[in-house]
Amino acid sequence: MAAKGPRVIIHLECTTCRSAETPGVSRYSSTKNKKTTPERLELKKYCRFERKHTLHKEIK
Repeated sequence: MAAKGPRVIIHLECTTCRSAETPGVSRYSSTKNKKTTPERLELKKYCRFERKHTLHKEIK
């Protein structure tokens, strides 16, 4: 399937799960417009392993 315009699929990963000794890593997928937001996205999302809202950063 071809992409339509500058919108791309991105993956968000929990920053606290990645550095800590947890059983897993919380990840979300979303889309963003690369022309209007060229920098990496950072959102507060719910982490099911830590059972609270944490900062999730865009990964490649």
